Amino acid sequence: MAASWDGSYDPGSQSDDSHNFERLHIEPLYDAFVCPLTKQVMRDPVTLENGQTFEREAIEKWFKECRESGRKLVCPLTLKELKSTNLNPSIALRNTIEEWTTRNEAAQLDMARRSLNMNSSENDVLLSLKFIQHICQKSRSNKHVVRNAELIPMIVDMLKSSSRKVRCRALETLLVVVEEDEDNKAILAEGDTVRTIVKFLSHEQSKEREEAVSLLYELSKSEAVCEKIGSINGAILILVGMTSSKSENVLTVEKADKTLENLEKFENNVRQMAENGRLQPLLTQILEGTPETKQSMAAYLGELVLNNDVKVYVARTVGESLINLMKSGNMQSREVALKALNQISSYEASSKVLIEAGILPPLVKDLFTVGANQLPMRLKEVSATILSNVVNSGYDVDSIPIGPDHQTLVSEDNVHNLLHLISNTGPPIECKLLQVLVGLTSSPTTTLNVVAAIKSSGATISLVQFIEVPQQDLRMACIKLLQNLSPYMGQELADALRGTVGQLSSLIRVISENTGISEEQAAAAGLLAELPERDLGLTRQMLDEGAFQLIISRVVKIRQGETRGTRFVTPVLKGLVRVLARVTFVLSEEPDSVALCREYNLAALFIELLQANGLDNVQMVSATALENLSQESKNLTRLPELPPPGVCASIFPCFSKQVFITGLCRVHQGTCSLKESFCLLEGQAVHKLVALLDHTNAKVVEAALAALSTLLDDGVAIEQGVFVLCEAEAIKPILDVLLEKQTENLRRRAVWVVERLLRTEDIAYEVSGDQNVSTALVDAFHHADYRTRQIAERALKHVDKIPNFSGIFPDMS
Repeated sequence: MAASWDGSYDPGSQSDDSHNFERLHIEPLYDAFVCPLTKQVMRDPVTLENGQTFEREAIEKWFKECRESGRKLVCPLTLKELKSTNLNPSIALRNTIEEWTTRNEAAQLDMARRSLNMNSSENDVLLSLKFIQHICQKSRSNKHVVRNAELIPMIVDMLKSSSRKVRCRALETLLVVVEEDEDNKAILAEGDTVRTIVKFLSHEQSKEREEAVSLLYELSKSEAVCEKIGSINGAILILVGMTSSKSENVLTVEKADKTLENLEKFENNVRQMAENGRLQPLLTQILEGTPETKQSMAAYLGELVLNNDVKVYVARTVGESLINLMKSGNMQSREVALKALNQISSYEASSKVLIEAGILPPLVKDLFTVGANQLPMRLKEVSATILSNVVNSGYDVDSIPIGPDHQTLVSEDNVHNLLHLISNTGPPIECKLLQVLVGLTSSPTTTLNVVAAIKSSGATISLVQFIEVPQQDLRMACIKLLQNLSPYMGQELADALRGTVGQLSSLIRVISENTGISEEQAAAAGLLAELPERDLGLTRQMLDEGAFQLIISRVVKIRQGETRGTRFVTPVLKGLVRVLARVTFVLSEEPDSVALCREYNLAALFIELLQANGLDNVQMVSATALENLSQESKNLTRLPELPPPGVCASIFPCFSKQVFITGLCRVHQGTCSLKESFCLLEGQAVHKLVALLDHTNAKVVEAALAALSTLLDDGVAIEQGVFVLCEAEAIKPILDVLLEKQTENLRRRAVWVVERLLRTEDIAYEVSGDQNVSTALVDAFHHADYRTRQIAERALKHVDKIPNFSGIFPDMS
């Protein structure tokens, strides 16, 4: 074939110059067919007055140049001046050239057809494809010729060639053949051709990708082919990937983007784009589409799994439109809108956007409306879920009016409505509505409104009953709500737990489950921790039910590291330690509590917990528990039995001998132990408590100081207690606490302890020279409460800062 055609043509060249093919002739070329100026076969020959024939475009250009340069109008061949520039069409010659061209092109096309097979050389195939491009670009009518010659399937076959050059040329040729030709596009779309083209999008060679995406872009201009492209698995995914690729050619990215824009004509394609991360077309349909389209797209949006950043973008773009759709009278539209809003609202930031778009009023109305236009229960569940999401977003919902008279969600009537719904619906809605109340009680400002509404409606008992339900999510929502309420209505909750059968046991069972540490356990421990610690009835019930044994086991396992790796370990430990400490508040009233503390050596456990660095609450509660235990030590220590005095000694005391008994506790003057009498001295707890006096948290310092003060209490050997504190190097830290005056409670406690220390002459003498201590005591004497001023006065007397005959205050001791 190359021998028949002009061998000077380079089939690998990308040049599109038509003269390359004008020189390839089957019939001989006559000189009369060639324009003297262009040296190419003429398409529109015209004759001058002197009989010379030229291509119209070429001679007109010649005349123009002559005029612009000021030269005479002359014939380009004879160079003789012309009287006229009239051009006479040479119709006969044009017809002859056209017939000659048609015959040549038909013959050349036939040669190309015979070369388009896998057995032909690469050179022949490339030349044939380039020729087909040439004749199609030369005339649109030739595209029909190519189609009628059934060349399109043959070109498609070349896509399977092992030669990359042939494959690229075939893609390039198909683009030329189908450009602006619907019939050729329809033929190309038959069979698996489009699928084959799509496969080229994932080829490693960028040139093949570029040609394939250009061809797909052209094909996508046809609606029929758009649907075909979208139906090919992975096509839209790859195109979307190309638009976001930073490694692709800019033109390739642009073509991929425009292809996707054309594919948007079909809803299925729009859905696929959304599924693969290109959401804007779907959102545009929701904003601008027909009511049916809006409904269809909203329904699909509700089915998509969106990442959090996308949820915010979607909420900002179509949040208001979806809310309007939710407010429509069409139940089907309301359903799809609710499901889409449910999906979007599951992220805090997007929930806040929806609140600002006005979602709260219609949402609450949907939940509370009863009658003809009410939502079915399955959709009320969705509404409750959305309300739970937006309320738990952290937005100040109390600032959003949702009813007449500037009512808000936490207005008493609305909270009553929520409580009524909770009592009269099924578990799924109950769970979501309880989560709404959890959100409303997460802020102190709104919690007070909710507490007032619960008390006025008498709903405490009905809320507590949810602790027993088998559904774990419903039970957890209930426990979290009660935990939030417990600081504000702890006694009411304690009464409810004591007065019902099973709730307290269920709560303990949740805490003791050995399935790891869960959020539910953290909430349950937090709830029990907030209940009044001196409620004897509740503590007795917990003792009767074996709750403390389970809690002790749980605390020990946590401290031993058997339950690590969850974010709820710390809140669970904090709660459990507080619950365990409540047993130390009833020691004098409940013998079983003393027995429990002895059996499980709780004093030792609390001493060990003093060293829970970083857990201020645990250290504070443990120190308080040790204070309670230590206060009982003077009642639990075993006093020695002294031998009766002899007859002479009873009559004449001077004959009696003082009996010395070794091994007694210096402070409690009896036989002590940590386990049996909870003695801090025997438990070597003093140094650990002294170390906490330097804590940055004032509440921890106060608790530690209170525990140490039990060694100076009435009923113990105060002087010995002072010596114990001296040996533990506690005097300076205690004085430092007095000087720092962090809180009023801490100052009150420090003044009391310092007064007891100053009863020892040596300490009083040494402190009397410290002006800072004197100033602190004087300040307390002037500004503290009545009782502390009395104690400060006595302390000042010990260091001779006030004379003993001062009678400013009566003796209240």
